Amino acid sequence: MALTAVAGTLDGPLLQRSTGARVVPTLPGGLEPDLLRSFVLIAERGSFTLAGQHLGRTQSAMSRQVQRLEGLLGQQLLTRGRDQVAPTPHGAWLLARVRPLLALHDDILGAFRAPALAGNVRLGIPEDYALGWLPRVLANFAAICPDIAVEVVAAPCGTLAGQVRDGALDLAVACADDAAGLSTGRLLRHDPLVWIGSARHVTQTRTPLPLVVAQAGCRWRQAAVAALDAACVPWRLAGTTLSQAGSMALVQAGLAVTVGLPLGLPAGLRVLGAAEGLPALPQFGIALIPGDDMPLARALGRHIEEEFRLDAGAGIGGAGPGDMGP
Repeated sequence: MALTAVAGTLDGPLLQRSTGARVVPTLPGGLEPDLLRSFVLIAERGSFTLAGQHLGRTQSAMSRQVQRLEGLLGQQLLTRGRDQVAPTPHGAWLLARVRPLLALHDDILGAFRAPALAGNVRLGIPEDYALGWLPRVLANFAAICPDIAVEVVAAPCGTLAGQVRDGALDLAVACADDAAGLSTGRLLRHDPLVWIGSARHVTQTRTPLPLVVAQAGCRWRQAAVAALDAACVPWRLAGTTLSQAGSMALVQAGLAVTVGLPLGLPAGLRVLGAAEGLPALPQFGIALIPGDDMPLARALGRHIEEEFRLDAGAGIGGAGPGDMGP
């Protein structure tokens, strides 16, 4: 039985195994990162000699690297001109895919070979967000970085960006509107704001609608009041609280409705909406606000972004991570 190199397509070169009766496609042998890195350097510099100087190898050694790679893939990857080396169509196809592959390879090695981080990092977060995802995020982070102690500071959303700026916090997760003026802010996702009521009472049928919210200045409170006024729904202030726990206690008792995120609602509560005669509410962005570029905070920030990215990939939440600055 022999392996025969055959012409592939730009969808990917193939090796075929001849059995006499039929030809069976097989995968090429393992692609060593060292071969791929040599190929990328040669293609980018347009010269075997310049690429070899970068790696401390001779021109002939670099040529042998490419020949091995071409033998594995069964395709010519580079055209050798008199003064210039350039990728072939197959080489260009490979080059576009190899760059992120090598970056991921280096990232994985760096993560495992980097010295273990240890110390304390201060994370600010509104209590409203903590119920939904914070326990899972912190548990996963503790498994990866067991020597980093995370001090969680729950504070009103509007104060967190200032605390990061003043150095009282190392990083924070807060309303994107509060981070909009920070060039370092990172959008994590958008979540819908919803009406929350008791699962055992029909508080939402009362007129005027009893409402419990945070104190004046809270963006969620402003959104709720604006929506009710725009829909001409009579309402009265049944209470103001400094914590979500206080609001939820009044809602569970059937004394008021409130607004919040639909994640991690305690037992006895449910989401209300148009079916109960309540107006639509806007979405709110959640942002990561980093402080000084310290390794511990950077590690936790990367982990938080990755957790939100995984949620977005699984269809949980809205927009994925992205820059917020100009």
